[in-house]
Amino acid sequence: MGYLGNQLATVVVAIFAAMLTWLYFVMPDALHQLLLVSSMVTWFLVFICWIAQKSADYAHKNSHSEKKSSINIAHKSQTTHITATNDELNNAKTTFTNELNELRDTVKIKDSEIDRLKQQIASLETLVQIEALKAELANLKVLASKERAAKKK
Repeated sequence: MGYLGNQLATVVVAIFAAMLTWLYFVMPDALHQLLLVSSMVTWFLVFICWIAQKSADYAHKNSHSEKKSSINIAHKSQTTHITATNDELNNAKTTFTNELNELRDTVKIKDSEIDRLKQQIASLETLVQIEALKAELANLKVLASKERAAKKK
């Protein structure tokens, strides 16, 4: 934890702020505004450092050293040795191959279904465009009939 209780940054910034505050009283009047602002900022920084360290102390329950676990990693891992015959290995290989082939087939089915849906969407878009053209044509016919009626009058 150290002599300063992990407040070294706070102490250093506080010393700097005290020096700037002392310089405010020693320096000529032309520098008072600059030194006043800089000393206020550094005192604010002291406060921020102090609050940050208090927050860190609270978050870590005043413990500043890393806790080392006494459990050895080698004790945690356990290895098991399994002996398998060639027949068992071949059976497992066959099973996995069959499952892989089934997955490939389902992927192919899904791909074909996706392609079919894309074609349906394209045809629906075409139908929508056809309906829009029909509506446009109907509107043009209505306008043409209105113009004819207006010319007859």
